[in-house]
Amino acid sequence: RAARRGAVRAALGGLGLLAALACTEDVDFDDYRVRGDAMTGALAALAAAQRAPCEEHDELRRPYFGDLHVHTSFSSDARQYDLALEPADAYRYAFGEPVGLPPLDASGAPTRTVRIDRPLDFAAVTDHSEFLGETLLCADASSEVYESESCRAIRAARTPIDSPLGKFIMLPFPWRHDDVCGADNARCLARTAVAWRAIVDAAEAWNDPSSRCARTTFIGYEYSSHRLGSNLHRNVIFRNATVPPRPISYLEVQREWELWARLQETCDATGTGCDSIAIPHNSNISNGRMFAVDYPGAWGSAAQAERARLRALSEPMVEVMQHKGDSECLPNAPGGILGDADELCDFEKYELPILGDDPGECWDGPLADAIPRLGPKCLSPGSYARYALTVGLREEQRLGVNPFRFGLMASTDTHNALAGGVAERSFPGHLGIADADLAVRATLSTGTYGNAHNNPGGLVGAWATENARDAIFDAFVRREVFGTSGPRIAPRLFAGFDLDPDLCDDPGAIAKAYASGVPMGGVLEAGAAPAAEGRALRLFALAHRDPGAPGAPGGLLQRIQIVKGWVDADGALHERVVDVAGTPDGAADVDLATCAPRGPGHDALCTVWTDPDFDPALPAVYYARVVENPSCRYDQWQCLEAGDAAPASCAEPGRVRTIQERAWTSPVWVAPRG
Repeated sequence: RAARRGAVRAALGGLGLLAALACTEDVDFDDYRVRGDAMTGALAALAAAQRAPCEEHDELRRPYFGDLHVHTSFSSDARQYDLALEPADAYRYAFGEPVGLPPLDASGAPTRTVRIDRPLDFAAVTDHSEFLGETLLCADASSEVYESESCRAIRAARTPIDSPLGKFIMLPFPWRHDDVCGADNARCLARTAVAWRAIVDAAEAWNDPSSRCARTTFIGYEYSSHRLGSNLHRNVIFRNATVPPRPISYLEVQREWELWARLQETCDATGTGCDSIAIPHNSNISNGRMFAVDYPGAWGSAAQAERARLRALSEPMVEVMQHKGDSECLPNAPGGILGDADELCDFEKYELPILGDDPGECWDGPLADAIPRLGPKCLSPGSYARYALTVGLREEQRLGVNPFRFGLMASTDTHNALAGGVAERSFPGHLGIADADLAVRATLSTGTYGNAHNNPGGLVGAWATENARDAIFDAFVRREVFGTSGPRIAPRLFAGFDLDPDLCDDPGAIAKAYASGVPMGGVLEAGAAPAAEGRALRLFALAHRDPGAPGAPGGLLQRIQIVKGWVDADGALHERVVDVAGTPDGAADVDLATCAPRGPGHDALCTVWTDPDFDPALPAVYYARVVENPSCRYDQWQCLEAGDAAPASCAEPGRVRTIQERAWTSPVWVAPRG
């Protein structure tokens, strides 16, 4: 009771009720007529304080799997593909119930029924904050603007490019349609608030606050900046039900640093219990802008350091994988990073077929931030997470702050409301009617939405004490997260100078690793000289395979790799990839005639690896990549099962038929001595 009362005091302290609470043992909220968002936040904090503890609780943390990038018919581009599923339907699917997909029959009913192979532990619906009002106004036949010219054009659009809304997320100074929103935009803003309330209510209805902790939902949205044609989108996720009255969109805020500042002003710094993070995604099609280090408009090192600090605070995770490709790294690592070529960087590179044989490098000189690039037009290391992790070390030397101290996660970006629908064999597409046919999902035509350059997307994993909002969100904030390309591989990484080299044989290994090292997401101090000299830096890396679903076993693991980035004494960037556990590449393969796996593999892998080249005077970053044996890609599975009915696109030359699924841990950073 005392603990709950203390939580109530903390929650209501900013509401002018401390004096009343000082004289009261129990709180009767009917006695206090407090209105507005502050009261909502106080009630949410109280509910969290009073919720029953989860029956499944583990202080050494367990892996929970989720999807934090999910679109429903509330998103303008999803509705264009005839999707009718709403936020509550996305949660129905995520947690095990069947839902229907287009094409629609004559009565408007869906003709495909789909069900997730295994329910998720947590999920968030992240509909585009842009055009929430316009989308729902123009879909509502009773709306006063339903027959407006703009609404008719919006309903007629079948791709984002066709829609009159699409251009507004590219313009540096966007506006709205007067015939839909009114001259003061009030009509669209009001309907946006209604849509946001429906998104919040759906998350609240599906979140399980009981001691079973069977499922966790997060409230969120996507901020969809495609400024001047470069993808700078972020998913905004809130800790609890204390949220602003309306999401922030690109139509109001055109620069990402303004988004971070606005989130502070409207949420994190309000004292109401509101807590948010932003997650960048699809950096692979950002034309080098996602991880650029030019700080437009921030003049001088002090202003740049403040922006870097705000970024690191606001963005503790980056989406490294989703249905529009992998954003880990580029083959041959252009951009001045020294190191051997990494053949596994050539993985689900959605952008490379679009760019063609000679994409060219992105200009990163003066005014680079002001050059329009409609779509992926060039290649730059600034589009990839590994480069950012390494260049962030150098920025920290220059500014005293690392803007790119982020964890790695993955999600789907489904536009079918199929949160966590990543099973290769049964993947029904991501874009409603646009990729409902296998002929589309298997084609290599770069002009076709939903083609074979897409993939089912990935999952985010969180090492948390329990499946509850605070525990999962805390994992996000401390970056103890990982991403997978779809399978439920469970990887872990610790770093330390005192880690026992025999941890893999120790049943108490995890407790000892926490006690003598730092987990992924953490920072390890090398210590001051001379104590730092001669110390061995060890990395404890382990992973368990995906156990699979009934009738569909997970793949065997092939190997664990450690990826290292560092900055030398001259400021040059370096990277290295080292196989530290498992079976050499080529020992296993897959029979393309049956999709049956062949060859050796592992249920689990573990190693304690000592970096032979560790220099305590140099900053470094490490993460683990866990790779499965080869398996059939989704289009190979589906073309094979179609048999004689397979479309012509299944026979297109050059189609990649296999995939090596994988998982990425978040990094560990090693701060240099002194």
